[in-house]
Amino acid sequence: MTLAPTRTSAVERWGAVAAVVFTVLAWASAFVAIRAVGESYSAGALALGRLVIGALALGAGLLVSRRGWVRPTGREWGLIVLCGLAWFGVYNVALNQAERLVDAGTAAMLVNVGPILIALFAGLLLGEGFPRWLVIGALIAFSGAVLVGAATANTDTADVLGVVLCLVAAVTYAIGVLAQKPVLRRLPGLQVTFLACAIGAVAALPFTPALVVDAAAASTGATLGLVYLGLVPTALAFSTWAYALSRMDAGRLGVATYLAPPLTVVMSALVLGEFPTVLALVGGAICLVGVGLSRKK
Repeated sequence: MTLAPTRTSAVERWGAVAAVVFTVLAWASAFVAIRAVGESYSAGALALGRLVIGALALGAGLLVSRRGWVRPTGREWGLIVLCGLAWFGVYNVALNQAERLVDAGTAAMLVNVGPILIALFAGLLLGEGFPRWLVIGALIAFSGAVLVGAATANTDTADVLGVVLCLVAAVTYAIGVLAQKPVLRRLPGLQVTFLACAIGAVAALPFTPALVVDAAAASTGATLGLVYLGLVPTALAFSTWAYALSRMDAGRLGVATYLAPPLTVVMSALVLGEFPTVLALVGGAICLVGVGLSRKK
């Protein structure tokens, strides 16, 4: 009689791990895609286009989903709106503009101070505490991310404004995760992701004229990159993130995103010709060690 619950628990654990792997890969690719597409689309236009495509895809998925609509409470609506404005709205515009000033590897490193904030405030606000190995792993992974960023930074383009915008993106990313986590205790992840993405798209509507102008002048490749950003790193990856977040601590899951900078460096080398140095490779290895230690019980 005890076998069925055990199997279900094991399936959910492995499902959460698979969701994290996909999410990290997709988000790492997003840094590279934003860097490439940003040559044709302005920051606001790129954010609006990505969010509209993502919201449409998520809405379609919600329509065919077997899970019914769960009516949010007033408090849940407030948290969803906060998540949509912070993580989907401000985050995207800030990161898009930042990557016009700094390279993809540097942006990935700077944005990944977000998990430190997530782990800190998840312990304070969500009651997840501060497990010793979580703290140790977070510090080690952060040091690796710093090495990656230092090794890949382009001193000609690493503008101060770009750095500030990356940090703004990191803060809004942390706010979004902390707002999303309590809502996922009762509401389906797909529903929460759709609502947050739609709210972010509505907030970005003032960039509609810029999107129309940029789309008319953009190459087919740039537009396909925009579609990719809307479908994969937004619709799919945010859904798998919500699935994992509903089954894992926010602090531990946030630290897992430290895998993004080394993956971004590799993708940048292949797609953009931004080749990693030995120091970047060392930093990536340290990130992996930190993530592994954060999962140690």
